[in-house]
Amino acid sequence: MENNEESGEVYHVPVLLEEVLEGLAIKPDGIYVDCTFGGGGHSKEILKRLNEKGRLIAFDQDADAQRNIPDDPRVLFLPHNFRHIHRFLRLHKIPPVDGLLADLGVSSHQFDEAERGFSIRFDAPMDMRMDARQEKTAYDVLMRKSELGLHKMFERYGEVTNAKTLAKTIVEVRRTVSLKTIENFKQAVQHIVKGNPNKYFAQVFQALRIEVNDELGVLKELLQQLPEVLKEGGRAAIITFHSLEDRLVKTYFKKGDFEEVEDVYDLYGDSGKSEHFKLVNKKPIVAGKEELKRNPRSRSAKLRIAEKI
Repeated sequence: MENNEESGEVYHVPVLLEEVLEGLAIKPDGIYVDCTFGGGGHSKEILKRLNEKGRLIAFDQDADAQRNIPDDPRVLFLPHNFRHIHRFLRLHKIPPVDGLLADLGVSSHQFDEAERGFSIRFDAPMDMRMDARQEKTAYDVLMRKSELGLHKMFERYGEVTNAKTLAKTIVEVRRTVSLKTIENFKQAVQHIVKGNPNKYFAQVFQALRIEVNDELGVLKELLQQLPEVLKEGGRAAIITFHSLEDRLVKTYFKKGDFEEVEDVYDLYGDSGKSEHFKLVNKKPIVAGKEELKRNPRSRSAKLRIAEKI
């Protein structure tokens, strides 16, 4: 596990580290962007491969991540959401870059910080904001979203088996029961939980987290900016942790948009292929046996890499 030396805490384990470094094909004097700096595990290894002319631009909207910034003149840290990547790179006069990484999972640190409300293991406010500066929390979603909106959110983002019943229950109980904390919420809906409670609430919390942080919208915006952000021959490496994200990355890298179409295009040559990218790996890269032993979190990770043409 990666260690934050100053605080002595375990912050985050960088997933698929060797595969990312190999996939980015790092040039010593290149410019690289880490969209999700977190504990700095991937960034630290990228920096080791850069010479004094190389540069690393790190984005992270989570204030906690700033404690991990290395004292290195080659690093520019931007405390912002990577959905605004093109604007901030232009603002800092950064030319098109040689490579970009986005590790889209919630960090081990975020899960372990009880008050953030990401984990079902602790009682804490129903928060789930990646960026504490934003207003909307998981509690706001539970209290304000319509029954149909809640139903669709749990069904789509969490694949919750009884999403419709859950939404109906929330709307019924929120008039009289407080849903301000994780424990309040779990108790309020306990009677309709299906199957393994831990798995059930993990799916429910995933759906809420995606909604609160607009994770799919953010990912779409990042992908659409890649043609402007990357130089010709530059590579993008994206690590996803659930099928909704992976499908967006796969479709965009392959087709250049988000319309999912059967591969009938292949019958007609290159029609329907992305005009901006070629795939470096046709199938997603997943963790090997050794990494799975060291870091169970890597189990659901999928890495896709594409090169700007």
